[in-house]
Amino acid sequence: MRRQKGFSLIELLIVVAIILIIAAIAIPNLLRSRISANEASAVGSLRSINTAEVSYSSTYPDSGYACSLGVLGPTTGTPSATAAGLIDGVLASGTKSGYSIAVGGCSGTPAMAYTINASPVMPNQSGIRLFCSDQTGIIRYDPGTGTCSSSSNQMQ
Repeated sequence: MRRQKGFSLIELLIVVAIILIIAAIAIPNLLRSRISANEASAVGSLRSINTAEVSYSSTYPDSGYACSLGVLGPTTGTPSATAAGLIDGVLASGTKSGYSIAVGGCSGTPAMAYTINASPVMPNQSGIRLFCSDQTGIIRYDPGTGTCSSSSNQMQ
């Protein structure tokens, strides 16, 4: 009798089953890692915006704090009160790493206060927690059950 070389159908099915089991274990961990990375990026973005707001209010005291990300964003020429060039274009667009970021809460001239809110673009997929900050520079978070405010938990 002649022996054939190669794998039997049973051996191939066992290998495929093992690969599927490994994938079933690895994919949820990958998704959790991506959510954690997006949340870390959102916190870093809020820190960058807080720093830019302090720089903006020091540079343009007649304006106070900036009331939009576009004002803090890049400039094509000399920085001014309408295009300060303090944050990059990606952050100035308002969406970064699965989070939508907005500046608001400004009133009066000069603006003496501001709020920053970061919320996941796709809740439970791009991120779970909501983040916020204000002129105090304290970054706060909400576990995704409501809105982030000055009474929310502080980041450690």
